[in-house]
Amino acid sequence: MEKVKRMAVSLPAELAGEFEKAIARKAYSNRSKAVADVFREYLSKIEWQKDGNAVGAITILYDHHKRGVTDRLTELQHDYGSLILSSLHVHLDHNNCLEVIVAKGNAKQIESLANSLISASGVKQGKLASLSFH
Repeated sequence: MEKVKRMAVSLPAELAGEFEKAIARKAYSNRSKAVADVFREYLSKIEWQKDGNAVGAITILYDHHKRGVTDRLTELQHDYGSLILSSLHVHLDHNNCLEVIVAKGNAKQIESLANSLISASGVKQGKLASLSFH
């Protein structure tokens, strides 16, 4: 059984109320589990900033009719090929494609890849979901 440490936390009433609503929407069985998940997410972000080993899922939505966008996205993925583990390409409709690229390696290099993909001409939206690991 995992050891636990009890902690007391004081929060502004409004923030505590919003947190209670959020954990109810997420169907947490108890407040402690929700707080532990929030702590893990925060610590993962701090770890990511240390520039260590990381994994990332880069999600982009783009218009494949935009001239040069598919070539540019492919070129970028080849440039960062040593980081990329897998990619998924989905045709959403006649104009829009969704791509998810999974990368593993140096956090700053993954962030650089994500920024390059997200800022490419023709990309409508993008997001990097990142996790650090040991």
